[in-house]
Amino acid sequence: MACHVTGANGAGKTTLIRAAAGLTTPFAGSVQRQGALALLDERTGLDPDLPLARALAFWFALDGVKDGAAIMARLRLDRLAEVPVGYLSTGQKKRAALARVLGQAAPIWLLDEPLSGLDTASQALVSELVRGHCTSGGIALIASHQPLDVPGMQSFAIEDFAPADDEWGEEEP
Repeated sequence: MACHVTGANGAGKTTLIRAAAGLTTPFAGSVQRQGALALLDERTGLDPDLPLARALAFWFALDGVKDGAAIMARLRLDRLAEVPVGYLSTGQKKRAALARVLGQAAPIWLLDEPLSGLDTASQALVSELVRGHCTSGGIALIASHQPLDVPGMQSFAIEDFAPADDEWGEEEP
């Protein structure tokens, strides 16, 4: 199952992802989930001074990944193995962060702007990865301004669920 959350900048897409990840407390209500999750946001979680292969190897070892080279090849990162993470382009860093998501083998993916900074081929790859994850029983919650090619994906604009001003305890003018 995939759910695509859209909305203007500042509407709350990232806040929703962070609340689902347990990184922030919702202002109202609660978040409940069952199962491990993998988070992709603006941070890679990779040591910028290490070569990419070594930086990913740390996480792959932690997550018990048996074939990290296959993940790197799938994301076209194998040619960048010896390049320090800090020297990677925005799109290369995004694909490296996606390698971490794949390595976690978590049933729940929380993806915050997964297509930003990616070229057309990489955007298609992300859609393919999400399709594959969901086809095999995974869940993906995706906050993005850009559309993904994932058949059956539900979509909603976060502004449609914003409380009215009077629900926040404010008086209407």
